Amino acid sequence: MIYQEPKFLPGGDRYILIEFGNEMNLELNFMGQGLAAAIKENKTKGIIETAPCFASTLIHYDPDIVSFEYVKDQVSELIKSLGPSEDIELDSRIFYFPTVYLDPWSDECIDDYIKKINPDKQKDSELLAELNGLDNPEHFARVHSATEYWVASLGFWPGLPFMMPLDPRCAMTAPKYNPPRTWTPKGTVGMGGGSTAIYPDHLPGGYQIFGRIPVPIWDTEKRFPQFEDSICLFKPGDRVKFIPCSVEEFEHIERQVEDGSYVYNVVEYQKFSVKNYKNWVNSIDKDKRF
Repeated sequence: MIYQEPKFLPGGDRYILIEFGNEMNLELNFMGQGLAAAIKENKTKGIIETAPCFASTLIHYDPDIVSFEYVKDQVSELIKSLGPSEDIELDSRIFYFPTVYLDPWSDECIDDYIKKINPDKQKDSELLAELNGLDNPEHFARVHSATEYWVASLGFWPGLPFMMPLDPRCAMTAPKYNPPRTWTPKGTVGMGGGSTAIYPDHLPGGYQIFGRIPVPIWDTEKRFPQFEDSICLFKPGDRVKFIPCSVEEFEHIERQVEDGSYVYNVVEYQKFSVKNYKNWVNSIDKDKRF
């Protein structure tokens, strides 16, 4: 549900959480990202940074300069000036990542979890295919790789993207692990709820896993030009396209990453029009799978 009026909630003495609704969908995220872009462009007094999420935007402000009420009033006026979401245009890059689906590294991780933690755990790709009414894990991989993914938010680790499929025909869902895994290979692709994520490092986690990329998405050494301004590759509003590849191709690219010769396959900033996107969505049969 989209709220008729956004909710302004305090987060300690220097944060405001603005909620636009209580569900996870692209419409709400477009609103949150549109607000973040407007705050940056408007250079609103006292605001340090913003962090859009699925259905909200978190604002970090300096309480020595402005008050909660001041920021609330200023942002309220800014929201009114934004107009409908169809008017929103956002700066967006698209990254193309070679991806091994149904990969051996995820299988090793899953087998270790089954052996040590939960012997009743079903294989992730089999569970994902079954829950989403697909024929088999290969069918799941085909559907998952058939769309671009919208970077809705970043967390819980630096640079980890929470992404939503732009093509509604590829929308799927998955439960999280219970209890979570103690480790996940760096570069693993997984799904929890309706969100797809990439693990930036060797980390614990709870998403169902089914693929892996050989390309770093965060780099404290900033070895590649894409990390010049930040150790994190992504920004909210970026897009990701997973390109299925073989293990041999993965290992070749991995060697290029190691010796520093890899060149990111990225289309730099373009304007993403919410209006054009919605017109396209309305032109397709959303119930038809690939």
